[in-house]
Amino acid sequence: MPANQSPSLMDKVGALQNLKEFAELTWTGTFEQYLEIVRKTPAVARSAYQRVYDMILSYGQEEYIDNKKRLSRYNFFKDDHHGGRDAVYGLDIPLMRLVNVFKSAAERYGTERRVILLHGPVGSSKSTIARLLKRGLEEYSRTPEGAVYTYEWVLPPEVAHVSGGHGVFRCPMHEEPLRLIPPEWRSKALVDMGINTREHAKVHVEGDLDPACRLIFRELMAHYKGDWAKVAGHARIRRLILSEQDRVGIGTFQPKDEKNQDSTELTGDINYRKIAEFGSDSDPRAFNFDGEFNIANRGIIEFIEVLKLDVAFLYDLLGASQEHKIKPKKFAQTDIDEVILGHTNEAEYKKLLSNEFMEALRDRTVKIDIPYITRISEEKKIYEKDYNTGKVRGKHIAPHTLETAAMWAVLTRLEDPKKHQLTLVQKMKLYDGKTLPGFTQDNIKELRKEANREGMDGISPRYVQDKISNALVSDRGEGCVNPFMVMNEIESGLRHHSLITNDDERKHFGMLLGLVKQEYEDIVKNEVQRAISADEEAIAKLCANYIDNIKAYTQKERVKNRYTGQDEEPDERLMRSIEEKIDIPESRKEEFRREIMNYIGALAVEGRQFDFRTNERLQKALELKLFEDQKDSIKLTSLVSAVIDRDTQEKIDVVKNRMIRNYGYCEICATDVLNFVASIFARGDTKD
Repeated sequence: MPANQSPSLMDKVGALQNLKEFAELTWTGTFEQYLEIVRKTPAVARSAYQRVYDMILSYGQEEYIDNKKRLSRYNFFKDDHHGGRDAVYGLDIPLMRLVNVFKSAAERYGTERRVILLHGPVGSSKSTIARLLKRGLEEYSRTPEGAVYTYEWVLPPEVAHVSGGHGVFRCPMHEEPLRLIPPEWRSKALVDMGINTREHAKVHVEGDLDPACRLIFRELMAHYKGDWAKVAGHARIRRLILSEQDRVGIGTFQPKDEKNQDSTELTGDINYRKIAEFGSDSDPRAFNFDGEFNIANRGIIEFIEVLKLDVAFLYDLLGASQEHKIKPKKFAQTDIDEVILGHTNEAEYKKLLSNEFMEALRDRTVKIDIPYITRISEEKKIYEKDYNTGKVRGKHIAPHTLETAAMWAVLTRLEDPKKHQLTLVQKMKLYDGKTLPGFTQDNIKELRKEANREGMDGISPRYVQDKISNALVSDRGEGCVNPFMVMNEIESGLRHHSLITNDDERKHFGMLLGLVKQEYEDIVKNEVQRAISADEEAIAKLCANYIDNIKAYTQKERVKNRYTGQDEEPDERLMRSIEEKIDIPESRKEEFRREIMNYIGALAVEGRQFDFRTNERLQKALELKLFEDQKDSIKLTSLVSAVIDRDTQEKIDVVKNRMIRNYGYCEICATDVLNFVASIFARGDTKD
């Protein structure tokens, strides 16, 4: 291009292309060059399970302690590389089980010969997990670490008739090139080439060529009088990019109407147009190896609603999982190497359990339960992903709107506590990491163990998302959506919910909405109290002062006065003024103080710092104490009267501005919340 000529639009678009990457992804070479690649990087010849496991680990992981249990969170399932579009929240334990299955299969401990079945209620993210794995494998195959190779035959003119006159014949099932080495001396060959050692097999390749490639291999062996080296010289190795859209290495199978579907969709079918050319319907050249099992070789196949499959399909599934073989029509069993992943809902799985003719499938299945989320903070993330300031335009979502929706959804999934005299709301808070007096991490573990089906029943996030959407497009709200609008949508929708089968369940869910409304009242009362009393810094200072005093009290020490520098007795008056706010009697004050100190000590052992926000009772006591100290400066109940004097209005405006600045309210919802809390105060629902 001349120096004075500006680039055209085509040039600007073309400049975005990475030609170096394109060259790497379309690499071709000889079989000998490929052997050199395998010797330097044995991972290129991994099995499909090994590749999926390595792909997940390549994104990293983090370990954390939850109720004395060490858990791993795999970054792959956060989907950060796509902006969290398909992120899976709150399912670290089920995902750990899934990854452990992949790890076991990668080590060839037996689970590679099983169907992985994701089982759970509707809307519990089973399909999302499958979609993540498929897309992740596609992208991994484009990286140097996840490189996959296959081959194509470049035939000499005198043998070109074998492929119907074509000089190049691509392997229809994207086989691993090392399968070109005959199985009877493959192991010894890998050792002799320095790829494996006699003690340790870095590369383990099972199986034989597909029927079409076997035919060409036999013809070339006959042509070259059994000289394998010359035959292998006609195999051109090329980089393989897995792609669901191109049907390369990623397959998806969905049951359809029985009359319009047969098992050839899984294992391929005869190409009738080529029978005349090759003379027989049992000639592999007259067969399309394009069934979902064929094209998913080297990668992963997803079975949507796998248990709705007809029995004819299940026979193929059994052989594919246990023997890693499929049976195309009129051909011998053909080897495959792929991850078989299915998912199903609860109702279909119950049918499987009751069908004695399906024992073979049950025996070859590794079931991974994918339940609903039972932590509010994790459930809330699902809704925040779809309803945030970046996506919702023209309407403000009031604070706690998504939280209350998440709260109700989680409550519908929890089982009533069998002991410990706990309420369902208290149990929900314990699960979310809050602390309650008299309950330890061991108690939480007990609660989880005694609940047999927790998370497997209840309301799907989809229902809640639909109701939030209804509230957003509603004419009510004057530009702001608040928790009551969403809760009203949820309540009215219960009458028509297709998955609620009886009136008792409908009444139960309605009762849970009442609990959520009570909880929301407490939340906003405390929030207004905090806005009146001061800010987080003031609460933190009061907390630090309280902790210093109870530490001195429990350890029989004195406290240094920060102003005078003198050592003094612990301030009993301060401690009791805080404890009385949450009804701690004089007889239990010592027990409560030791409980707080033990909690702080347990956190220190785990390497975590104490934060008053994690102890709900203490936080409430501190806020009430500060509120009491400052409540006389503003009469909130005056909001419900007809006339407000100027001085009071100014103070109310200060509180409103704090709520807007500190808690995310807008002018509309801040006014609404203050009026709502004022009406509660006027009814005398809070302590003086």
